[in-house]
Formats: sequence, structure tokens, C-alpha cells
Amino acid sequence: MLGDILELNIFAFFLVFARIGSAIMMMPGFSTSYVTPRARLGIALGLSFLMTPFLIAGLPGLPSTPIALFLLLLGEIIIGLFFGVTLRVLVSAMQTAGSLIALFSSLANALIRDPIAEQQSSLISSFLTTLAITLIFVSGMHHLMIRGIVESYTLFVPGQPLPFGDFTELLAHRVSDSFNLGVQLSAPFIVSALVYYIGLGILGRLMPVLPVFFVAMPIQIAGQITLMAMGLSLSMMYFLSRFEAGIIPFLEP
Repeated sequence: MLGDILELNIFAFFLVFARIGSAIMMMPGFSTSYVTPRARLGIALGLSFLMTPFLIAGLPGLPSTPIALFLLLLGEIIIGLFFGVTLRVLVSAMQTAGSLIALFSSLANALIRDPIAEQQSSLISSFLTTLAITLIFVSGMHHLMIRGIVESYTLFVPGQPLPFGDFTELLAHRVSDSFNLGVQLSAPFIVSALVYYIGLGILGRLMPVLPVFFVAMPIQIAGQITLMAMGLSLSMMYFLSRFEAGIIPFLEP
């Protein structure tokens, strides 16, 4: 009797860990290179240990064949990866916004190692993505991400066929929404740069000897940085609201 209970609990624990662990490995903030794999593994194991008693009633029984067990665990891993990638795509909106802002601020060549995107990015992109992750954790929205993982068991029941069509459609919409959000956040900089370039072109025609490179670029950089300082708080609040809206579909109604 004790052996049956122990075997059932171990199976349930690893079934929960398959989804939560794969989600933690991909979720923004937890999946950055500065968070060591050992720390991510510890967080995933701790959450799985805490959530298993609450989720065990809705879990399927132990499959009778190794192939069925493999397919069940593979389905849970796919769901966890889908949840983590969806949230990571939302955060990539800040990467898009930063790249556009850097382009229209003449700072596109100022590159730095981005710890969130894990690649060389512009200085503004790295700043915005790091600030976005910081605000997610400061505002407690990482608790909402964890809640989304737990409540996804109501939306995606373990052992049921995976809705790959819905996965593809939702992920495509999230990529589109992420790019749209990035353009929206950088829209003031695009408009101001367009007006500045038009005025600079007219001034260049009126004064051909004007050293455009030495005169215009410092003004452009200073103006765009000033504009970013003025609208940064509003932009980040709007991003947090859109990020929260991206998690809500995974929560129970």
C-alpha cells in the first residue's frame, strides 16, 4: 500500500515538473543567462513540490506502457514550452521598440551584450528589456506568470490531445501583437525623427555648406534621449498592461 502511494506521488510529481520545469526554462526573467541552470532547476522543483498536492486530483493515472508514458510527458513539456515562449514573445516587444528607437536616434551602432535576448543588441534595446524584466518582478507580475502555469491545468488537461492548431494560431497572434506593441512604443520617436529629417533636408537645401553630420547628429541624439526620458514611465506602464493581458487567457475565468 505504501509502495503504491509512493509510486503514484512520484509519478504525479514528475508529471507536474515536466510542465512547470519546461515553462520556467523559457519564461522571461527565469530563462536569462544570469540565472544559473541550477537556480532554475531549484525553482522548478520547489514549485512542482508545492503544486503537486493541489493538482494530483486532476492528473491521469500511470500509463501501462513506456510509450504512453513518454507521450504523456512529452505533451506536458510541449505545453510548458508553449506557455514560456508565449510570454517571452511578449517581452520581445521591448527589443523591437529599442531597435527602432536606436535606429532613429543614430545609436544603432552602440551595441552591448543584452542579458535578456542573449545576443548583441543596441544600448537602448538592452536598457528597455532589462527595465521591463525588472518591473515585472518589482510589480509582482511574476506571481501572475506562476499562477498562469498552475491554472493552465484547467485549460490544457493532462493526457488530452494537444490543440496544435490553437497553439499555432495563438503564437502567431502573439508575435504580431508583440511587433505591433514595439512599433506603438517607438511611434513618438519615429514621428519626431521624421519631422526632424524633413526639416534637416529643407535646411540642407537652403544652406548647402551646413556640416550636417557634425551639427545634426548631436541634436538628434539629445532630442531623442530627452523624449525617451519624458515618456519612459508611460511606455513601461503600457507595456505592463499589455503583458498582463497576454497572461489572462491562461487564467481561469
